[in-house]
Amino acid sequence: MTHHVILGAGPAGVIAAETIRKHAPADRITLVGDEPEPPYSRMAIPYLLIGHIDEAGTHLRKAADHYDRLCIERVQGRATAVDAAARTVSLDGDRTLTYDRLLIATGSRPARPPVPGIDLAGVHHCWTLADARAIMARARPGARVLQLGAGFIGCIIMEALQQRGVALTIVEMGDRMVPRMMGPAAGGMIRDWCEAQGVAVHTGTRLEAIERGAPLCVRLSNGRHVEADLVIIAAGVKPAIGFLENSGIRCLQGVLTDEHMETNVPGVFAAGDCAEAFDKVSGTTIVSAIQPNAADQARVAALNMVGQRAELRGVTQINVLDTLGLISTSFGNWQGVPGGDRVERVDAQHHKVLSLCFDGDVMVGCNSVGWTDHIGALRGLVEGKVRLGAWKRELMQDPTRFMAAYLATAQAQSRWAGAADTRRR
Repeated sequence: MTHHVILGAGPAGVIAAETIRKHAPADRITLVGDEPEPPYSRMAIPYLLIGHIDEAGTHLRKAADHYDRLCIERVQGRATAVDAAARTVSLDGDRTLTYDRLLIATGSRPARPPVPGIDLAGVHHCWTLADARAIMARARPGARVLQLGAGFIGCIIMEALQQRGVALTIVEMGDRMVPRMMGPAAGGMIRDWCEAQGVAVHTGTRLEAIERGAPLCVRLSNGRHVEADLVIIAAGVKPAIGFLENSGIRCLQGVLTDEHMETNVPGVFAAGDCAEAFDKVSGTTIVSAIQPNAADQARVAALNMVGQRAELRGVTQINVLDTLGLISTSFGNWQGVPGGDRVERVDAQHHKVLSLCFDGDVMVGCNSVGWTDHIGALRGLVEGKVRLGAWKRELMQDPTRFMAAYLATAQAQSRWAGAADTRRR
């Protein structure tokens, strides 16, 4: 009987375990999670903070006996080392698991900036259910809350905090909000929108220190001092792969995998936020910490773990963000490519930005703020690598015509490809 050990009880780990059970009914499956909670979704925590769901609403599977019915053994523990030669995993508490197939799905850990006072009471990450409980105890209406970080995750947390009625200050080290998803005009538009909603925003600013007191006093690099009843650290995440040092499993930013989600060590796979997966579209390996990628990678890894050959079609580079009611998107290589063209349309009055990037006559990436109609067409043009031909010139003159360009080019090319397939058959 093959023993599959899955490190990580987030969405990737749970989907992989369920997929293995579906295709290998007799195999043994051990799912290792480092928290005492039932497997849950971190992306549901903001909805818990708002009050839209209770803690049970964050759980990935609602039935209490779900894992028992599937004969998936759950183990609480934190992986400390992997011995690939011996096929063993060391857990905290001097415990050891032996595996035949191993899936590394340990996800990410919140970045911890070297700020004096970061360990004081009243300073929290917003990453676990334990963090959420501590935040809800302090983030009462009118409470003064300072949040470090205005990236993708930070903006989602900000949305939840604002709905709790707190007095909110955001500090972002980058020169704009959501700097890894948005260009200067788009990031600046999001900042203007947040400030209009009553949020104090400091960009290009660092936390110098958090000083003890009631309230806490936060010193900023711009010379300001901000009093806070609660400080939240949302300064990004990093793949949780430190335990793989000296394991022989190759890592760069994340655990390197091929298109089958297998690492350089046969029988060892990776999926989710900790995986650096091969992307056929770009021809490179990418860490893309979004849940749809985690689900796709987990299924591919699980199928290969049970001997069914499967390949990852690509790593989706897509972000859609709702910041206090303002919708923004980022698809593909939104920063553009060397030698490529770029066009940007800014409508400050209506809080809109549209930025398109091209490589020749192919749109390789885009940003949008304030656009909600036909956004799927932008994604289709980017991910489909659609050759725009004369429409590229049209879009350079008026980027808002992207839907017309999609209808004229993407669908036409799809019909041509379908006809070609018919002729080949």
